[in-house]
Amino acid sequence: MSNFRYTRIENFPPIVKNLIIINVLVFVAQAVLDQQYQLTDKFTLQPIVSGHLKEMLKQNAPSVPIPDFSPYQIFTHMFTHAPFPMFYHILFNMFALWMFGRVLESVWGSKRFLTFYLLCGIGAAVLHLVVQYLRAEYLLLPTVADINQAAFDKQAGALAGVVGASGAVMGVSAAFAYLFPNTELYLFGAFPIKAKWAILGYVLYDLFAGVGGGGDNIAHFAHLGGAITGFIMVLIWNKTNRRTLY
Repeated sequence: MSNFRYTRIENFPPIVKNLIIINVLVFVAQAVLDQQYQLTDKFTLQPIVSGHLKEMLKQNAPSVPIPDFSPYQIFTHMFTHAPFPMFYHILFNMFALWMFGRVLESVWGSKRFLTFYLLCGIGAAVLHLVVQYLRAEYLLLPTVADINQAAFDKQAGALAGVVGASGAVMGVSAAFAYLFPNTELYLFGAFPIKAKWAILGYVLYDLFAGVGGGGDNIAHFAHLGGAITGFIMVLIWNKTNRRTLY
């Protein structure tokens, strides 16, 4: 099957519905409780920074905040979004989750879809952390010995945290494009394009923007990590149990 017609698909299967509810509740909690409890900072996926770099920061750039990574952030970041009033972040992610996720959950079942979604989010976090660690360590090179805020900005957020379901959603999008490549999507509601080309184009954009340093406050390698994880998983599942996927 290379395309999909939107028939007999539940509008809000349970996992997609509950994921959207959880994300919205966290967003509301951020808006209401952030000032008192700093929820966004605690749930954000902070970079892993070496002890050597921390010492250099303390000595040479005391004004630069030192991130505090905790393992639980690998999970919490994918349910946290840019805080109020930046609605577009959560709206875009939840719309994409609903549009592609409800189809996959209806095909795979709830348990498999939830496993897939969470693993894509973890894969996004892992690739992002690895690339971010390497970029942060670059600041220790002699050519960048003069540590200051401008140097960190040049490295596209070497010490910036990341939030959002985008990585997991990119995995869902990649899986949809693999399973139903010829399904027509409508850019801006008017321009038809096949799913395989739309998602491939977005992945290539993330790749080039990420390698080029970004500078747009987007975690491109988190997107790529989610898409790669999703593609690998659906490729393996498709080979071992084709009937389950189709």
